[in-house]
Amino acid sequence: MNNTTLEKLQLNDLKELLKVYCVSSLGKELIDKLTPKKNINSINTILNENKDARNILNNSTHIPLEGVFNLNPLIDKLEKGITLNTEDLMKIEAFLRGCNKIKIFMKNMSFYGETLSSYALNITDLSFISEEINHCIKSNKINTNASSQLKKIRKSIEACEDKIKEKLNKFLTSSSNKKYIQEFLISKRDDRYVIPIKSTYKNYVNGTILDISAKGGTVFIEPDNISKFSTQLISLKSEEAIEEYKILSYLTELIFENINEIKINLEVISTYDMIFAKAKYSLNNNCITPDLNNHGYIKLVKAKHPLLKGDIVPLDFEIGEKYRNLIITGPNAGGKTVTLKTVGILVLMTQCGIDIPAEKGTSISIFENIFVDIGDDQSIENALSTFSSHIKNIASIINKSNKSTLVLLDEIGSGTEPNEGAALAIAILEELYEMGCITIASTHYGELKKYATIHPDFENAGMMFDKDTLEPLYKLTIGHSQNSNALFISKKMGIKDKVLKKAVNYINNKDYEIKLIDNNKIRTETPINNKHTTTFDYSVGDKIKLLDKDDYAIVYSPIDKFNNVQVLYNNEFITVNVKRTEPYLKAKDLYPEGYDLNTLFTSFKKIKLNKDIARGSKKALKKIQKEIKEKNNK
Repeated sequence: MNNTTLEKLQLNDLKELLKVYCVSSLGKELIDKLTPKKNINSINTILNENKDARNILNNSTHIPLEGVFNLNPLIDKLEKGITLNTEDLMKIEAFLRGCNKIKIFMKNMSFYGETLSSYALNITDLSFISEEINHCIKSNKINTNASSQLKKIRKSIEACEDKIKEKLNKFLTSSSNKKYIQEFLISKRDDRYVIPIKSTYKNYVNGTILDISAKGGTVFIEPDNISKFSTQLISLKSEEAIEEYKILSYLTELIFENINEIKINLEVISTYDMIFAKAKYSLNNNCITPDLNNHGYIKLVKAKHPLLKGDIVPLDFEIGEKYRNLIITGPNAGGKTVTLKTVGILVLMTQCGIDIPAEKGTSISIFENIFVDIGDDQSIENALSTFSSHIKNIASIINKSNKSTLVLLDEIGSGTEPNEGAALAIAILEELYEMGCITIASTHYGELKKYATIHPDFENAGMMFDKDTLEPLYKLTIGHSQNSNALFISKKMGIKDKVLKKAVNYINNKDYEIKLIDNNKIRTETPINNKHTTTFDYSVGDKIKLLDKDDYAIVYSPIDKFNNVQVLYNNEFITVNVKRTEPYLKAKDLYPEGYDLNTLFTSFKKIKLNKDIARGSKKALKKIQKEIKEKNNK
């Protein structure tokens, strides 16, 4: 199967749902690796595993998979010759103990799942390794009784430490030392025993200073009378470390000698984790194991898309027996695409060995190839249109298909001129039919419905639609096509009856009513429709739009030599370039004939003059003085 099919049908999203039921990362890794198989016998074996796992889950309260750890990092260490630490060894011990539990459990469950239980025979009992690890390690530390030599060394360490503590206690309880001591306790620095001494008395105590407190008020001194015991203790600790390493090396070697058996155990346990995860998913989602065939027959009984939530209308579907090609029609958002995806992902699930959400009586065919053309794959980088990208994909599908191929085509032939699109769609479907493919295609083209009606190996199907509520019913009816209901929906949405009547006439008769309107009867107040013109002829009083402000203004003075126009906007005169304006209404359409346009601006001139005076404009003052002088002269 190509990656496009797996992606479009969302197989990886389904895997994420399955992984929730896994106990370990081992099972999750196996689910990630699931790919559709093509051999019907192999698929049947995997599906039978699901049946056994469901039976076992239904007849048990718990599957003992607690010891399932991902040991691959530890196996890598072993193969590189690295000695394992106590934590690593305890993980392996827990895993081996878990292997024995699952081996015993599956043996006891053979009645409910004979095939699945037989896999446990491949698990090797490595109890002797678990026992040896438990003998040598306690509470994540090497046990004193792990070896006689370690026991002897630790006994000597204990005796040496007792002598040191005895001498230090005498030092602490001596009245002559009381004034030197900062705290009456035995401390340790660098794994050596010391006494906290006041720094002012550090020269009064014979010994070695091993540390000083942060503020310098305390020094930590190892008295001379325990120095030889401290040296002896360091030597014993070194011997202890060497002996512990020998024990860890021994256990590591013991595990490495049985690494092949451990790898097999790991594989079996991982497989069990994956299988039981699939079974848990199956039980929680009311899934069934479908019947299988390899001659293209698909029958779905009350099937559901595994990724859809809520109250889903189940799908009853059939193809491959009486007809090998199905043409699905119906309204937009009516469920055509969901139907294609449901069929596709249920076939993929089956070929991956996953139970499907459907009811008994469901049968799935096994295909060598599943190809889909669903959704918009328009490529900006390759400059492909939606139609071109679909056709490119379909061309690839035709080149790779054979008689064992399932093809799912959504809105075949769309995206181009309807007559050509429908003709091309029929030719593509014919080619796929002659190659022996099982093809399911959705369309709005009436020509495809007609073709499916007359072709004995094609069948129509439709997605039902509630005409009263405008709601799709998401129910597929095979044997009957469905209209797109465009005219009905348009009526409900308020399109006039006479418009719909014309549309029906055009559909049935192609008899187009050509009528010309009298341009002289169009209202003169209609806004000037020259938004895209680059030539302007503004007159005083014209109403224009200021593009920068998205608002309207009145022309005060015509366009000057700099291609600017002065306008009245918000009681102010402003100058704008005509390129930043747009014609709206001419003055002759706004005002009656003979109207004095200067009155539009008189009051605003006075307002402007007052503002100029207020801000101390010399020009405004001179203008007032001139007017007064002219008035006096009269």
